[in-house]
Amino acid sequence: MTRESRPDGPVPPDQATGRPAPRKGEQADRDGSLNAGVFLGLGLQFAVSVVGFLYLGQWIDRKLHSAPTFLLIGVFTGAGAAFFSIYRTATAEQRRLDEAARKPE
Repeated sequence: MTRESRPDGPVPPDQATGRPAPRKGEQADRDGSLNAGVFLGLGLQFAVSVVGFLYLGQWIDRKLHSAPTFLLIGVFTGAGAAFFSIYRTATAEQRRLDEAARKPE
């Protein structure tokens, strides 16, 4: 592994990737990209949850001839489960960011 040079001197490679270790701002950019991916995934999870439970409720309604009872139950169950998942993920992410901010650099 080679060492890259920067204006302020050579930078030792990052042990995990073999690439030069990121500077303080570069690490923040990388963390921001990861956070964006997590929250974009939550949007997809929300949509899939609602649509999945919608189709499940619709299927049950067709079998029991009870339209739209289970369709509505399915939509609200899917939305509730998705909101709960988003809440858990957001609070865990906030806790992680708070702990990272408390650590001395």
